[in-house]
Amino acid sequence: MNSSCQHDEDLLLQPIWDKLHSHRDLLASPFFPVMFTFAANLLACAPYLLLDAMGPRWSFFHQYKLKPYHSVKPETVARCLSRICYNHGLFIFPVTLVCQGLRPQPWIPQAPTVLQLVTGVALCLLLFDLLFFLWHLLHHRVPLLYRWLHSLHHQHGSTFSLSAQYASAWEILCLQLLAVSTPCLLTCHPLTEMTFFLLNIWLSVEDHCGYDLPWSTHKIVPFGILGGAPFHDLHHEKFRCNYAPYFTHWDKLFRTYRKPSRGQPDNRQEEKVREQRKEEQNRQGSVTWWN
Repeated sequence: MNSSCQHDEDLLLQPIWDKLHSHRDLLASPFFPVMFTFAANLLACAPYLLLDAMGPRWSFFHQYKLKPYHSVKPETVARCLSRICYNHGLFIFPVTLVCQGLRPQPWIPQAPTVLQLVTGVALCLLLFDLLFFLWHLLHHRVPLLYRWLHSLHHQHGSTFSLSAQYASAWEILCLQLLAVSTPCLLTCHPLTEMTFFLLNIWLSVEDHCGYDLPWSTHKIVPFGILGGAPFHDLHHEKFRCNYAPYFTHWDKLFRTYRKPSRGQPDNRQEEKVREQRKEEQNRQGSVTWWN
């Protein structure tokens, strides 16, 4: 009986893996990884961009907006999209070609079990979270790194979905390298790797979406393990806290954790002053090691 259940579990993901095998030529194309991440990002952003476009007209969703007084302008969306296309076309694609040449992927006929996939994805998220936390903390504590490499991402004091990918080419390449190297270090199955990439993209967009919806991932996962959009939005607002991308334990251990308060005051003047202060800080690179 147990052996039969184990056999069924082993075969559960096999049809999915066999279906992917039928498109093996497409998956092996040098264009696929770039188009995969680009399309996944836009698809993940699309629902939140729709909510931003509808604004107060969809009052049920608008009540969960972290900063209800902040509206996303069309020119901001266009600027973010152009930056994303620029980074993917001129930097990510050439680097992907090099990486694929250095790392040939032999096809594995057997799909992972559900337990192997879930465990592998969880370990990838934990490892990526640690690597990103250290990278992020370093770029906030070293003024030169912040000014020249990371400040572009902080031009959006109020986050929205596309701002997740609004960053310098250096930052995007580093984060792509961290994401790609994580499943390699853990020797994950390719299906586990693809699942991790999709979840990683979704969580990144969700952290920047600007909404604290009742079905957000950080509310589904119990015990405050994940920070979610309020956690990361506070980082963009305060700069000196909440450096981890998803989980909260590293910030708690390093005493950089700040718990988001429920609700945001509708104070447009205060927000305007804060945004002007951040723009000045971005220009001067005034973040210091001890802040």
